[in-house]
Amino acid sequence: MENKLVIYNTLKRKKEEFVPLHAPYVGMYVCGPTVYGDAHLGHARPAITFDVLFRYLQHLGYKVRYVRNITDVGHLEHDADEGEDKIAKKARLMQVEPMEVVQYYTTRYHNAMTALNVLPPSIEPHASGHIIEQIEFVKKILDAGFAYISNGSVYFDVPKYAKSFPYGELSGRNLDDVLEHTRALDGQDEKHNSVDFALWKKASPEHIMHWPSPWSEGFPGWHLECSTMSTKYLGTEFDIHGGGMDLMFPHHECEIAQSTAALGHESVHYWMHNNMITINGQKMGKSLGNFITLDEFFNGSHKLLSQAYAPMTIRFFILQAHYRSTVDFSNEALIAAEKGLSKLTDTYNRLMKLKPGSTTTVDVKDLRAKCEAAMCDDLNTPIVISHLFDASRAINQVADGSATISEADLAELKDVFNVFVGDVLGLKLEGAASDASSSAYKGAVDLLLEIRKQAKANKDWATSDLIRDKLAALGFTVKDTKDGFEWSI
Repeated sequence: MENKLVIYNTLKRKKEEFVPLHAPYVGMYVCGPTVYGDAHLGHARPAITFDVLFRYLQHLGYKVRYVRNITDVGHLEHDADEGEDKIAKKARLMQVEPMEVVQYYTTRYHNAMTALNVLPPSIEPHASGHIIEQIEFVKKILDAGFAYISNGSVYFDVPKYAKSFPYGELSGRNLDDVLEHTRALDGQDEKHNSVDFALWKKASPEHIMHWPSPWSEGFPGWHLECSTMSTKYLGTEFDIHGGGMDLMFPHHECEIAQSTAALGHESVHYWMHNNMITINGQKMGKSLGNFITLDEFFNGSHKLLSQAYAPMTIRFFILQAHYRSTVDFSNEALIAAEKGLSKLTDTYNRLMKLKPGSTTTVDVKDLRAKCEAAMCDDLNTPIVISHLFDASRAINQVADGSATISEADLAELKDVFNVFVGDVLGLKLEGAASDASSSAYKGAVDLLLEIRKQAKANKDWATSDLIRDKLAALGFTVKDTKDGFEWSI
């Protein structure tokens, strides 16, 4: 293809042409959820962003091994190194086993992702299933001299590492600034430096989840799982590591440090980060208590929502913005997204019903090239959507009888819509806006409009107008065409 895929490398702070290490194979690792609560809109954005990347890489012909982890141990309540494990705390409150919490919320997360049409990853490893590998990874860092044992815990020595390797490149921080702004927390006197982070923590007597290790009965630090599992499944060097911008520091910065310390070199070639979804200018997240769960969007039960929103409306809402831009949530923005998706659905349905003519009198030749160029320019999904909407004018002209399109051009146009709407953007338009995809529902409306059509043929204007007006009152738009009629909601 003429266009080369260009992606923004967060580490280098610039767009770069994507060149896989082992083409046609691509290794991609994305930080998945910590499963102690229901997925919310903030979880949907990285899932959809990297789902689109996964889809587009496959569209370009690459064979992708996509690894997305499940954090089910080591994510502590107050700080990356202090507090109660979030899953263990939830288990105490629910009076169940921690792995029951994990299973319950993992299943709900998967259900939400399926509703959003997010493809499952190639591998979805759990942190708790890789304790042995994480212990071995800690041993490598100790052997390299960049970690120390203190009271049964193992800590990464950040200042010592910074003397040999650059630290803070990903997040744009330098060590002096980090030292100045890192507060000392209670119980951290066993650290040599306030910026050091835990690789292994000795478990307190009341800690539910713990495993034997050479240093203590304990559990791995939060950052360790991603370095361990990414290199286990993708190799010591792989192509893409993705996640939300909120993970850049400290999580991904710590990943780079511990991986480099253990391996002697950086493991990731391209770092990619999606920006945040905000609400009233603040990041939407569990820690701030301002999140709306995906289930609440789907059933409309949250106080900030005026109605329920279909999963495809949520997906379309997220794809309308470039993945590196901030998206501010509002009920009004969702309503606008719902209307936009409805228009795209109507356009698609009209396209699928078009009949070819002998010649083409509309301009549809460059649509595929324009969509490819937008996707190759750092996954510019809003530009792809705008090109699809631009094509709707030509589709409407043909449908209205004011233009024609040849059989070959019509087949090409249909294929472009199917590829970019369905395969790449992952939008399922058939049932996006309402229950109109139900064959019984559609049949009933079509029957009414056939009766109206017959009434018009018989010059029974009263019956014709009655059916039209009643359907309009229910929210239907009816349009007479040269071939009969069209309707939408």
